[in-house]
Amino acid sequence: MYILKESRIVYKGQKRIKIDFPYNTELVLKVKQIPGAQWSKTLSTWHLPDNQGSLNLLEKFFGVRPSDTIPNGGKPSVSNTSNTFKTEITGRRLPDETVQKIDQFRDWMRHKRYGESTIKTYSETLSVLLRFIMPKSPEEMQGHDMVDFVNDYIIPNNYSYAFQNQAVNSAKLFFREIIKGKLNVESFKRPRSEHKLPNVLSKEEVKAILQAPVNLKHRNMLSLIYACGLRRSELLNLKPANVDSKRHMLVILNSKGKKDRMVPISDKIIEMLREYYKIYRPEIWLFEGQAEGEQYSEASLAKVLKNACNKAGVRKPVTLHWLRHSYATHLLESGTDLRYIQELLGHKSSKTTEIYTHVSEKSLQNITSPFDTL
Repeated sequence: MYILKESRIVYKGQKRIKIDFPYNTELVLKVKQIPGAQWSKTLSTWHLPDNQGSLNLLEKFFGVRPSDTIPNGGKPSVSNTSNTFKTEITGRRLPDETVQKIDQFRDWMRHKRYGESTIKTYSETLSVLLRFIMPKSPEEMQGHDMVDFVNDYIIPNNYSYAFQNQAVNSAKLFFREIIKGKLNVESFKRPRSEHKLPNVLSKEEVKAILQAPVNLKHRNMLSLIYACGLRRSELLNLKPANVDSKRHMLVILNSKGKKDRMVPISDKIIEMLREYYKIYRPEIWLFEGQAEGEQYSEASLAKVLKNACNKAGVRKPVTLHWLRHSYATHLLESGTDLRYIQELLGHKSSKTTEIYTHVSEKSLQNITSPFDTL
């Protein structure tokens, strides 16, 4: 006998029996045999025609007969808010066969030398998609399921354009390389591109933030991000050997896009790092956690920045990437050529770097409004 939760609902003007039960492939196949049985993504449940035939088959398959009581005074028992739906989706247990395919997908990405961060992100977003389409198996997925995933899950839960892009990218790879079925993955469309301006701090704000930490390690980490325009992961992956003090260069290895690059560092930064090194003596990573040889965590670094902003009196929702944006914008305002800034930031395309021209005070302030010439 199976655990069955049932209730009466009204779906598209018709009385239906809503049933919930622990996921079981064999049981799903049996429920599909009930005439008129439907899976609702909105309600995240199976529902059947409210008639004697459905009741008889439910008793046969589950060993129980649903009651004839209509809950909630005869009102539809519908719980389809985005939060409830999100919780229900993430709580679903993927079948072992699907889990094995996701593991196979991870192995394929490692074989193609994808970064561990990308592998983690793609695996997680794919898992959400495959939970969403349940009880369908990956082999049964159709093009409209991706549209439903966007409309019924991503948008109601206010997920970002980036999340949607990741979902589409991971699904395209997974179904093309692992499932290899008849599904046309080109029907999976990415969202229209966002054109957001980078968030930039003034030099006064940056100075206040960098001077705020009392802890020498914290001050060095934030200063190095701004001084060299580093991404968070680039800072945390630095090792002592990456600092070439004789040549005044910081060597950044295996960064985004599997690229290496070199960034100049000033005497001021070198002196800060030397003072830090004498006290902390890092063994493996340039910035280590509390345990010796342990890499400093992303969460701890974000907390360092938050505390520095609070102490400096900067009330903006500053992130670590704001320091990188500020570095690039301040370089542009000081007259550095965009081509050099592109190299320093490690951008593949010059179009990515050109966005800083839209927030440069120097370039914008040189524009005279036609109002002033009237």
